[in-house]
Amino acid sequence: MLMKRALFFSFAALTSVSVKGEAPVRVAAVSPPTATPTKATGKLPALGWNSWNAYGCGTPILLHPISIQPEQYKIDIDESKFLDAANQFVSLGLKDAGYEYVNIDDCWSNKNGRDPTTNRIVPNATRFPNGIEGVATQVHNLGLKMGIYRYLLFLFGIDLGRGLTDSFSDAGTETCAGYPASLGFEATDAETFAEWGIDYLKYDNCYVPANWTDAPVGIFISYISLRLSVHVSTFSNSNSSIRYRQMTAALDGVSRPIQFSLCIWGDANVWEWGAKVGHSWRISGDATPDWSFITSVIAKNVAILEYVDFYSHNDMDMMEIGNGALTLQEQRTHFAAWAFLKSPILIKLNSTQLAIIKNAELLAFHQDPQIGTPAKPFTAFSNMPTTSPPEYYTGKSTKGTHVFIINTSNTTATKQFKFSNIPGLGTSGRFKLHDMWTGADLAGTHSASSTFSVNVAPHDTVAYRVVRT
Repeated sequence: MLMKRALFFSFAALTSVSVKGEAPVRVAAVSPPTATPTKATGKLPALGWNSWNAYGCGTPILLHPISIQPEQYKIDIDESKFLDAANQFVSLGLKDAGYEYVNIDDCWSNKNGRDPTTNRIVPNATRFPNGIEGVATQVHNLGLKMGIYRYLLFLFGIDLGRGLTDSFSDAGTETCAGYPASLGFEATDAETFAEWGIDYLKYDNCYVPANWTDAPVGIFISYISLRLSVHVSTFSNSNSSIRYRQMTAALDGVSRPIQFSLCIWGDANVWEWGAKVGHSWRISGDATPDWSFITSVIAKNVAILEYVDFYSHNDMDMMEIGNGALTLQEQRTHFAAWAFLKSPILIKLNSTQLAIIKNAELLAFHQDPQIGTPAKPFTAFSNMPTTSPPEYYTGKSTKGTHVFIINTSNTTATKQFKFSNIPGLGTSGRFKLHDMWTGADLAGTHSASSTFSVNVAPHDTVAYRVVRT
């Protein structure tokens, strides 16, 4: 996440050190550690919930007015709210559906810095009287897993919060809400996370000091991010990779398996080296609740699907189902695409669309224990038009072959595919279609040479399993 929110326990992957009130001391890049991520967790893409959309941070977050309502700025997350949400997670049937992570977002720690003796991060005792470890114990007693978030707000000495609100940090050692970060304390923090019972670490990438960037050639500014455009011949041993590998090495040194998510927004071609460092990696800027984001991040993911498999997940960011003005059909596509492309799925708890996010067949494809590869685009029929993102996808699960069709147009459209064009299906036999949304078989059977047609609503997705009869 760029500046807004993260999933699970997240500290910024920053590397400058300073004493409050003094200029930061730059830490030179070193050779990359050789530790690799644990295989004791992270095989399948994560399923969970994040507190941000329900509670925000209590104070406005710079450059992020879009996906939360003004009243959410006024509500701070605390132990009671979080545990209530965890219990709802169970009562709403999300745990039974396969979701397992419940995650606190920003503003949970002591704002006054680390413990002066141990250098450990300190939870806010007022908001979390039982500490993070106490909360994690209760979460684990529900049969769930636990996570939290932190990030920083610093870029080349520029304090973007100054003059806007006194709750933002400066000099690269605090978050934009003024909380301490992980800079220079990787081993200490990894030990702390493990002792607290943290199951998933999301490691952010905000405001990297100049000597830790990867040959910047320009700056791209959008309404939700300030990012660097970079180009180097290889990123596998880049400064970005080394910064993240330092935490990989720290996590490797603790006894508790912690899934490691790289919140690097698609920078440094992270998909090329991410599997050697963590279990998942963000491939874009922050999600927003609009159709243009959904289609753009699908298109980006499609271009790099070769990197998706077990322990190796392109992260399309937190789901926006229940946010903004997404139509029902757009929300169906949002969920279906995250599922069939096997991105981590992090939902908002107060969503009214439980039928979508609890769809058993799409979740089964997403969480298939034997096939880790995602659905991929295919040529459904001759002279098929090119769209961005592609509209036709097919993939395999332990239950068979699946076809997913997105209608990217703004009007209802007739979509079609020829059965023999589906990779691996063959050119003989008869088939029927099973609707993954309804759980029902469609009437009739089809030969391999036949073409199936269906009317798809604007921005909707249909999902089928092909059954040989």
